[in-house]
Amino acid sequence: MDDLTLYENADARRIADWLHTQLADSLTHTEGSIAITIPGGSTPFPILEDLVARDLDWSRIAVWPNDDRIVPEDHPASNTGKMRKLFEPAGAEVVTLTVMERVPPFALTWLGMGADGHIASLFPNTDPKVSDPEPIRRITPDPLPPEAPFDRITLTLPSLLASGTILFTLGGSAEKRAVFMAASHGDHDLPVARLLAATSQPVTCFT
Repeated sequence: MDDLTLYENADARRIADWLHTQLADSLTHTEGSIAITIPGGSTPFPILEDLVARDLDWSRIAVWPNDDRIVPEDHPASNTGKMRKLFEPAGAEVVTLTVMERVPPFALTWLGMGADGHIASLFPNTDPKVSDPEPIRRITPDPLPPEAPFDRITLTLPSLLASGTILFTLGGSAEKRAVFMAASHGDHDLPVARLLAATSQPVTCFT
């Protein structure tokens, strides 16, 4: 990859600083609202709690989950429910993913990654493709992660790639870093590698 920037050992505040700068710039250069897509899971929420307190016009920002578990929004496993509680008091719109939803281009795609190379809920068994004609899919991971054994709804690779910039946060995992770097060099064909091989925008990774 030609346009990849890596940051090592950054804490939640440093990542929130980077996100704040990106979103402020997007709002300055865009009339009306912008859309962003963000990951669920445990790693992003300390960053999000810092970010949502920043001075941004959240009423102009629509927040899309990368994916979610097929559970009610008041279920502890719901990404959307947690995001709604965090962002809606600040004035942001939080979108509930449905297979009929029209997906906009994003100002920012922020992704996590599993040690198996999955991004959003695009697990290796789902064989995601950059040519997928669908913007959103309902899928079943195989194997089901024991910590969240639910069917999923997820943005597809084309939806994730339709973005001004892409951010990865790996949560300090050496195993994930190794998978990500191999993907950036095209050394395997896991979902993260398929996305990185198709990027034309800047990619930033906080390891």
